[in-house]
Amino acid sequence: MTEVRHFAASIKDIYTLLAEAGNAIMDIYTAPERHIQIKSDDSPVTSADIVSNAIITKGIQYLFSGIPVLSEEDYIPPYEERKGWKYVWILDPLDGTKGFIHKSGEFTINLGLSLEGTVVAGCIYEPVTQQMYFASKGNGAFHYQDDGDHKRLIVNEINRNTKGLKILSSKFHKDVRTQTFIESFDEPVIIEKGAAMKFVSIARGEADYYPKMSSIMEWDTAPGQIIIEEAGGMLVDAVNSQPLKYNKPDLHNPHFIASGKWTD
Repeated sequence: MTEVRHFAASIKDIYTLLAEAGNAIMDIYTAPERHIQIKSDDSPVTSADIVSNAIITKGIQYLFSGIPVLSEEDYIPPYEERKGWKYVWILDPLDGTKGFIHKSGEFTINLGLSLEGTVVAGCIYEPVTQQMYFASKGNGAFHYQDDGDHKRLIVNEINRNTKGLKILSSKFHKDVRTQTFIESFDEPVIIEKGAAMKFVSIARGEADYYPKMSSIMEWDTAPGQIIIEEAGGMLVDAVNSQPLKYNKPDLHNPHFIASGKWTD
């Protein structure tokens, strides 16, 4: 996979690009006024989403010439066009817009690289802390370090019947099905987090399990998928236990479960 090798070799440049977008997001985040609009699907979008999208789409196409970008904040071509794409970047230039609006500090930039429907590389960047987490197929998952001595990410080993599993819940997007599912565990310890940092928490071994029984989009999960997998865990369809697929005709994800490594 030539582009996976290119990704690994370009990780410092990718960090620099996402940090540039992150700085632009933070400039707007700390400004006295932030312009917020409501999209046709009733989700909010800010000027930070738009600025970050412009920086990243231009920069990633410079670093990886010829690979299209599928972004939440851009025109989505029809599937008849997209199905011919071998590689595609899947981008959420500001995941956790509600966290951004409410100034919780929990929002991320999500960037995943899909090869024929399977995510093979990805990064999650946290603008507030300027930290990045990344992975590529067969190469492991890491917490980025400026000196190149990246810290390996490893999930927890877990058992479904263990009392007190650390289970993640969305801070701003709760739903009854997910909450009911969580309550089926034996005295779960609930951890609320926003945006894609839920996936990072599992990859770092800070949490064990994240069920999502409502629909979110491909760009919400793409880099989290490869980061958790390369850290030794899994992110799968809640019904058939298969890894999620990307650049589908319908860009909504099925209900899914992200977790550490099962021992039972």
